[in-house]
Amino acid sequence: MTAIVQALSRISGTELDVDSLRAILLFCTIGLLASSLLFKTVGLDMSIALL
Repeated sequence: MTAIVQALSRISGTELDVDSLRAILLFCTIGLLASSLLFKTVGLDMSIALL
C-alpha cells in the first residue's frame, strides 16, 4: 500500500497519505458492493447495455 501511495505522490506531485487513500478505497468498495447488491435484488439486466 505504501508503494502505491508513493507512486501516486510522484505522479500527481502532491502529498498523499496512506490513511486517506485507504478511506477512499473503503468507500469505493462499499459503493460497488451496494450497487451490485441493488442490481441483483432488483433484477436489472445490464447485459443489453453492454452490447
